[in-house]
Parts: sequence; structure tokens; C-alpha cells
Amino acid sequence: MKRGLLKLSLFILPLLVGGTAMAQQKGISYFRSYDQRGINVFETPKTDTIPFTGLKVRIGGNFTQSFQSLDHSNKALPNIDPISGADRNKLLSLTPGFNTAVANLNIDVQLADGVRMNLVTYLSSRHHQETWVKGGYIQIDRLPFLNSDALDRLMEYTTIKVGHMEINYGDGHFRRSDNGNALYNPFIENYILDAFTTEIGGEIYFQNNGMLAMLAVAGGEIKGDVLEPAVVVNDDKAKKSPSFYGKLGYDKQLTEDFRLRVTGSAYHTASSVNNVLYGGDRAGSHYYFVMENQSTTSQFYSGRLQPGFRDKVTALTGNLFMKYRGLEFFGTYENAKGRAQNETTERTVDQIAAELVYRFGAKENVFVGGRYNNVNAEVAGIANEVSINRMQLGAGWFITKNLLLKGEYVNQKYLDYPNTSILHEGKFNGFVVEAIVGF
Repeated sequence: MKRGLLKLSLFILPLLVGGTAMAQQKGISYFRSYDQRGINVFETPKTDTIPFTGLKVRIGGNFTQSFQSLDHSNKALPNIDPISGADRNKLLSLTPGFNTAVANLNIDVQLADGVRMNLVTYLSSRHHQETWVKGGYIQIDRLPFLNSDALDRLMEYTTIKVGHMEINYGDGHFRRSDNGNALYNPFIENYILDAFTTEIGGEIYFQNNGMLAMLAVAGGEIKGDVLEPAVVVNDDKAKKSPSFYGKLGYDKQLTEDFRLRVTGSAYHTASSVNNVLYGGDRAGSHYYFVMENQSTTSQFYSGRLQPGFRDKVTALTGNLFMKYRGLEFFGTYENAKGRAQNETTERTVDQIAAELVYRFGAKENVFVGGRYNNVNAEVAGIANEVSINRMQLGAGWFITKNLLLKGEYVNQKYLDYPNTSILHEGKFNGFVVEAIVGF
């Protein structure tokens, strides 16, 4: 009993400490809050009510502590390592327990009127326990210091972002858990096919009366590199090409009660040394060690599918968001095709996801919801198409706008994998609970 109370106190302590540590934060223009006010915010709008009074530095952070109780199983044939004698297809033994806490450090700076900087650092994550910079960018929404009436009128509808930043492909990345920043996500984990990466480039936005258009170009890689790629024998794919991506959409509060957002996004790179559009999360999955063997515990993407399109990729996604009072729907359809450097033909992957969330209470501070996610994919080394499907049922409580306690039940199944794969008739299910601070 005492041990149970101790575990419970260790879980709740971050919420209490976070609540007493919050101080009045400085206002930053054209900014998405890291607390409950950031829920259902996508691109920062062109309306802003914070006057410029000089240079401002805002220090914020996110903290997530999780408790996991998941079980997994498979029916794969044994795959014996000839040296160690261990079965590579035998899953790890899991037990209920706490995972190592993860945290983000957020620095936002108002540099000039309509010009701000953002820098996010992972202080601790599943993939990198040491401090690790996610990326940063400069966002420009006004240019009054250039004293040009024409530019001032243009910037009423235009936004410019440049830096090494999270690229704006699709709308799912606005709702996903990003290491310690798990407050925007009504569920515990992200999609099975997780489109998220950082690249060096620039994005130009146009927003007017609900209409949205964005064009962008980036380096196609997760990091900068000036070295010439190694030659691939009998192939011309050893090149570094830029990535081009864009978005068109409509987002408007049509009535006092009803908001509609519809967007379409596209991404393409002709050739890369290491493109990671679907593998760029350097923080890692919030499901720990599911469907893993002792020899593969370095995998940080447990429960996800990485298609391995590291050379060439073309991806399209459509998103629909509707909110009527406290009831919201968010849907995704995604299709991508690509290949690795050692492949001569392209493979395809399709994903659908639908989530329904109901938020209630005076400040919509309590929510319940469900999500269905399915992926069909052509996987390298497997002749037939495979499928993965997941059901999530979740609930959460914003104790304050900065403090969230949420949990979910998840059931995920792997279909059509050959009996030599560790994922053959694989499945996992159970509960995960998270305590989150965001400020």
C-alpha cells in the first residue's frame, strides 16, 4: 500500500510543482500557446492583439510523465541467432511501470514588430536522453521598419518562416505529441504513419478570409550536409535534391458554434541521401518497447511504421477538421510512394485516420474521444501488402490551462506479415496514462 501511494505521489508531483511554478509569461505576437489555449490552433492567424513594446524573451517548457501497462504477443516462427542462440522473434517481457520523463525547453523571442524567433530543445527524450536541439525558425508577419506602404499591405495577408524547422506538411503534426509537448494530442501516441520531420528551408503563407495557401522549399534532409554523396553502383540516385511542399485550404468559424477546416498538402523530393519524412521524430514513440525483441530495443518508433523512403518520396494528404460546440472531428487520408537508394521500383503506403472528441465543462477542460487508424503498405522484403490497424479510446482533464492528466486504452493489430517476421499476427493492447505540464 505504501509503495502504491509513493508511486502515485511521484506521478502527481509534476502537476503540483508545475502549477506553483507558473509565472506570468510575456506576450509574443502571432504565437501558439503551449497550454490549453493552443488546442486546435494550426497555422498562427494573421489577427493579433499584442502590441510591440520592445525586445521580449519568453521561456517556456513542456514535461510529460507516463505510466504504461501494455501487453504484446505474436506468432512468428523462431529465428535463432547463430552466435548467441537467442530467438530474434521472441518479444520482450513487459511489465506495468513508469517510463522515463521527457521534457522540452521552449524559447520564443520578439525580435521586432511582427518578427519573432522560436527555438525548441529536447532536454530528455526516449531517443536521445541527452539535451538535443529540435530546431528553430524566424517568423515574419509584419515589416513596418522598411517604411513601405506596399509591403505593409502585402504583409496583412502574408507570413514568412525560415529556419531549421518542423515542416508544415499535413495538419496531423499540429495535433501530435512532440516529446514533452503532449498537451495538444487528445490521445497518447501519434499516427502509425507519422509524417514529421525538420528540414532547413523557407515557407511563404497567404491567409485571407479563411483561405490558406502555402509554398515551401527545403533541403530534403533532416540536417545540413556539404559532403558529396557516395556513388551508388549502376544508379543515379546518389544525389541531394531539395524538397518542395505546399498546402491549400479553408479554415473559418462559420457560425458562433461551428468551425470548418479543409486542407490538402503535397510533398516531393526527387532524391535524397537520407530523407526522413516518416522517420524524423528524434523524440520517439509514447508506446515503449511494444513488438520489440532484445536485439532491437534501440528502436524508438515502437508501434509505428517507417516505410523507408529515404531516397525518393512523393506524398499527398487531405485533412478535415470540424468543430460544433464541444464536439470535434479530425480526419486524415494519406497516400505516399517512394523508395530507398538500393531499390529500383517505388513502393506505396496508404493511411486513414478518424478521431472524434467531445470537450465539455465551462472551459472545455474535460474531454473523451476515440480514434481509428489504419495503414496498408508495401514493405521492403515482403512480397504481399501488409496492414496495421489501431483503436484508441481516451479521456483527459485540464486541471488548469497548464496541467493535463490524460489516459487511453489502445488495441493494435498487425495483419498479413509473413510467419518469419516478428510482427506475424502481432498485437498489443492495454492502458497508458500521462501527466503533462505546458507553459
